[in-house]
Amino acid sequence: MLKRLEKIGDTVTRSASKNSAQTRLHGLLEMFERSDEVLIVIIADPDALASAMAMKRLLSYKVASVTIGYPNEIRRLNNITMVERLKIPIERLHTLPVKEYSKRVLLDSQPTHHSCFEKLQFDVVIDHHPVTEGWDAGFIDIRPDYGAVSSMMVEYLRAAGIRPSVALATALFYGIKVDTQDFEKKNMQLADGISFRYVFNIANRNLVRKFELTELRRSELKYFKIALNEVRSSKGRAYVHLGRVGTPDIQVIIADFFNHVDKFDWVIVSGIHGEKLVVIFRCDGYRKNAGKLAQKTFGEYGPAGGHKEAARAEVPLKNIPLRENQEFTTRSLMRIATRHMK
Repeated sequence: MLKRLEKIGDTVTRSASKNSAQTRLHGLLEMFERSDEVLIVIIADPDALASAMAMKRLLSYKVASVTIGYPNEIRRLNNITMVERLKIPIERLHTLPVKEYSKRVLLDSQPTHHSCFEKLQFDVVIDHHPVTEGWDAGFIDIRPDYGAVSSMMVEYLRAAGIRPSVALATALFYGIKVDTQDFEKKNMQLADGISFRYVFNIANRNLVRKFELTELRRSELKYFKIALNEVRSSKGRAYVHLGRVGTPDIQVIIADFFNHVDKFDWVIVSGIHGEKLVVIFRCDGYRKNAGKLAQKTFGEYGPAGGHKEAARAEVPLKNIPLRENQEFTTRSLMRIATRHMK
């Protein structure tokens, strides 16, 4: 079947002329042969992990082998619990002979999203983030109007007539739940709800609650003390700099915590991880855009962006304009951010 590249709004697909679930499935499976050894690459988080499990299931009887590889260290306890309880077969990317696989699939991401992807040629890219440029693949399915790639993968499974196992349904249920923020995010549609409803009765929801409740290590409680002592507010904006952090995930947890506080319309939490300043942005997304603010505030120093309600910047410390011997502080954060929030 003749393939073509289609762009509908911000949605990009490379499949046959009609974008039905059956057509997308046919276009996807057309990419593979029985002898293929397939590598699925993800940045490991609940949506990506669930999507990788679903892709592995789709291809299980179509190809010779499927391996799931990830470059990032999984540090969040709920993600570790998910991997352990569901026995998800994943391997660190640097331990795999990446270029020896006959086909490579990238899920819940795009080749420009991580430096280790740039030297790889992907055959399949399926994602729900805004479309980026400067790359290509044989099969592309990018739908930024979807809240989760897991929702898309449920559609592929249903089109293939595959009923997910309890473990797979549980992962997809959790992936949709996390990435739509319990259906509170605006960048989701009816399709997310339909996919969620489909896996609802198959998934083990008690296990999902276990994932959700396992978030903090006891050693990380100290960051709440730092945050409560450091928080500064001005004009409905809360600013917190945590200093050096063991993982930026604690910044996300603290940003979400302050986002529940009355009168805080914006929450900006920074921390130093390795040689980078990581900044987490949160707001309600009503007449506000966290992604645009992250780009305006820190985009000149390094990668920054995200969605309306949530965004992130990760910039090399050497790029931050500070006086000699001056350390980055909560006041530094306020000074840089306020310049772009007037």
